[in-house]
Amino acid sequence: MLPLGDLAAYVEFSRTLDLEVNAFVQRLTAAIYARAAPEIRDVVPALGGLALHFDPAFEANVVDAATALVEACLNDGLPAATDVLRTVEVPVCYEPEFALDAVELSTRTGLSLEKIAGLHASGTYRVLMIGFAPGHAYMGGLDAKLAVPRRATPRAVVASGSVAIANEQTVVYPYAISGGWSVIGRTPLTVFDAGRQEPSLFSTGDRVKFRAIGHDEFARLSKR
Repeated sequence: MLPLGDLAAYVEFSRTLDLEVNAFVQRLTAAIYARAAPEIRDVVPALGGLALHFDPAFEANVVDAATALVEACLNDGLPAATDVLRTVEVPVCYEPEFALDAVELSTRTGLSLEKIAGLHASGTYRVLMIGFAPGHAYMGGLDAKLAVPRRATPRAVVASGSVAIANEQTVVYPYAISGGWSVIGRTPLTVFDAGRQEPSLFSTGDRVKFRAIGHDEFARLSKR
């Protein structure tokens, strides 16, 4: 358990990506929320741990309080893992104008552009965490054939809705930000909108399915 300033603490279970540990973290997060402890303002799950944020009026030691809360949840037992909480379908256009790194990926992997798009769209992904930027969902479940390292040189700006891959994960850029993942397509959906009741299209634990679309459907959906 580590302090994050004077009003938060972080408990870590793994420093590497482990899908079983991540699922455990999400169950622990649900258990902490269910206890509705008045001193807890927010619980933020990460890949291998979670952060507990305390109310500014809390005056006790946050590390001791966070440790006690986590231990109480573990002693009481965590909620059972559900097969699917929610499935989000994401239409993606994998055409060359949006797949900025597909040619390079084809060279590195030995796969055709059509095969890259097909493998990506055929997978079932789970949102492991939201991080780096609001609405930026890290998703596990990428086919091993597409597991390539991050780009050697990140882009200063990656267009909103860009679908990208790196290592064993995929992401959808929620708006135009910098990024170093390999871009293989783009979705016309608005991934993050602070004015919506639910600003982010994705939540931790969601299952995500990508659906390949053409230019015409991309243009039609972009106008919504």
